[in-house]
Order: sequence, then C-alpha cells, then structure tokens
Amino acid sequence: MTLDVPPSRRGTVMGISLKQFGLTTTAFILGCGTGWVGHRTWAPLAAETENPEGPIPVVQTALTTTEAPSLGESALPVPANNGNFIAAAVDRVGAAVVRIDSESNVEWDMPEAFQNPFFRRFFGDEMPSSPGPLQQGTGSGFIISTDGQIITNAHVVEGADTVTVTLTDGRTFSGRVVGTDPVTDVAAVKIDTQELPMVTLGTTENLAPGQWAIAIGNPLGLDNTVTAGIISALGRSSSEVGIPDKRVQFIQTDAAINPGNSGGPLLNDEGQVIGMNTAIRKDAQGLGFAIPVETLQRIAKQLFETGEVQHPYLGIQMLLLTPENKAGLNRDPNLNLTITEDSGVIIIRVLENTPAAVGGLLKGDIIKSINDVAVATPTEVQGQVDASEIGQPLTVEVLRNGKTERIEVKPMPLPTELQ
Repeated sequence: MTLDVPPSRRGTVMGISLKQFGLTTTAFILGCGTGWVGHRTWAPLAAETENPEGPIPVVQTALTTTEAPSLGESALPVPANNGNFIAAAVDRVGAAVVRIDSESNVEWDMPEAFQNPFFRRFFGDEMPSSPGPLQQGTGSGFIISTDGQIITNAHVVEGADTVTVTLTDGRTFSGRVVGTDPVTDVAAVKIDTQELPMVTLGTTENLAPGQWAIAIGNPLGLDNTVTAGIISALGRSSSEVGIPDKRVQFIQTDAAINPGNSGGPLLNDEGQVIGMNTAIRKDAQGLGFAIPVETLQRIAKQLFETGEVQHPYLGIQMLLLTPENKAGLNRDPNLNLTITEDSGVIIIRVLENTPAAVGGLLKGDIIKSINDVAVATPTEVQGQVDASEIGQPLTVEVLRNGKTERIEVKPMPLPTELQ
C-alpha cells in the first residue's frame, strides 16, 4: 500500500519537514554524546567529593541483617525484627505492666445542722449518710514475680478500700495491698494467680545522662502508653524534686510522664527496669523523676516479707558547706560555731537519745566518710546510711577542731512520727 501525499505536503514526514527532522536527529545524537562524556568526566569527581575515603561501609550490629539491601531498599541497617529497639523493649516488658484502679470512701463529719430532727423529717431518706464521697484514682504498676507480686507507688494505693489490677490482656483481679512505705513512696500489691509475665530488673550502676529511657504506663487513663526520651540527670535529691519528706535519690528523665504514669516502669534500651516513675514537677515541662531500681528491690523485699520497712536512722541534721553557708553559720549566735572549712557536710544538730548522740557525734563535726566511703554531700551521706543495717555499726570519720576522728554509730529504725 502506498501513501498518496499531496504535492503541498511532499518533503515532510508526519507533518515535520525533512530539514527539521535532520536537525532534531543531529541535536539528539550530540546531546547523548555530551551527557555520556560528562558522566565519565564528572562522576568520579562527585564520588570523591562526597566521600573522599571511598564507599560508605556498612556497620554490622546485633540488630543488623547480614544481607546487602536489594535495589530500592534503604542502605541503613535493618533490625532483624523489622522494628526498633524501643518497640523490642516494649514487647519484652509490656505484658507485665498493669493498670491499678483504687477506690476509697472518705470519712466526713455531718454538719451539726443536718443532725437536727427537723431537717431529717424534711429531707427523709435524702439526708446524706456519714460515709463521704467515693474517691477514685488510677495509676500503673508492674509484675515482679510470676505468682502476682506487683510494685507501684504508695500514693497510688494510699487509703484505698479496694484495689483493682487490670492486665494488658483484659483480665482483672482484686489486689491486696501488702504494705506501703511513704518514706520512699513504694507499695507492694499482691494478686492471686499464677504464670504471669514479669519484668526483668536491671541496674543503675552504669547509667549515665544521655542514655535512652522508655516509660510505660497509663497516663491520663490512656492504657499502655509508651513514651521515650533520655536520662537527663542522676542522683536528684528529694528536696530538689520538691518532695523533701522522701528519702530517695531520683533519676531525672525527659520521657513524657503524666498523672497515671505513677508506679509504671522506666526502662533502658534493653527493656530492663531501671526505675519506677513517681513524680513530675508542676512548675516545669519535660521533667520527670523515677525511683532507682536498687531502692525498689530493697523496699519491695521488706514489704513482701514483713509488710513494713525499717529505715536506718542516725538522728542528725546536716548542711552542705559552701563559703556562703560557712559565713552564715559563723555569724549565727545560736550555733556558737567557728568553722574554718569551705566544703564538706557539716552537722548542725544532734538530736537527743539517738544513735548519733549515743555514739558521740557533735554539732560542728564535718563528715568525711562513712565505712571508708568518701562523702561530699548530704545526699551521699543519706545514701550510705540507707544502705546500712539497723543495729550494725557504722564507722563515721569526721573532722573536729582540725583533727580527724573515727566514731562508731549503730543506726536505729526511723521513728514513726518522722515517716
């Protein structure tokens, strides 16, 4: 078959003149050649500029696959479980984190006017009864044994008449408060069941600011919420946190903690419990505090064994020496002290009939060490005392009138009125 092209269209192909077609073809060939030459000329230079030391090596880690990524996949290391370390940590621990709901009837005294027979005759059965309104609270906790031992914050279950524990699988149990310790804000709760998942307890021994921190709990009633951040600081004293009546050196974290997180675990990047979330600062954002796991273990052991905790007590009041404090103490006529040291932990009061008084510690003594462990702050002194045993002697080294003396003190239980 032939094409019948009119004379006016001869010399064109599909509406394009032969001249235009030739010019276009020539430009295409030249363009391809220039691109190929440019690639050969500039590609090595670009590679050297981006990575002078050669190809980027693939670093193998415990979670990295050993196979090279195929075309279209990310060149970054891919975890073996196609997740990340936070998700993996939560997978290991999440089932052992529980929700704790508490209820208590608040006792109240009926106003005298309502006790008048006239009001009773007028209101009848609508008169308020003596029990007060029902108070409810929600917190978190975590299982530390397969037979139902749970720890949480003391303030979560304080004064509760009933405690309900809800597992992540939806099962609910009636919880029995074995004991509480208001001094450290730790409580022990027991549920009657077996073969429960349990957390793995870690350590704060190698913990450092900047390491990952993961919080799990039920903030604002939102069950099984996970937040992550870092360890912001260690060894925060109770007074720094704003709860001076506690005897805890807190872990500070910026992992989001809200009401309802109380009693939930703080995890490291391996899913081990390093603390229990317990407090937030009302006057700041992004600051949360957790009780160290070593404190939890020590307190929980006593609570589950005896239902109560005995805290070692010496009976002294201490102050951190600074040049400013030194000047103020020397000016105080009630103390009658002449202090020459600019640093250390000074005793400013020894209570009567206490181990400190019996052992011979004096006002003005500067504590240098306890059981040969150097101490530089009141928090460190308290930490050494907390780690001691009631009735067992502590050797306290003090600087007194320029001379070093070693004094033996036997701690007694912290008096109930001070708890």
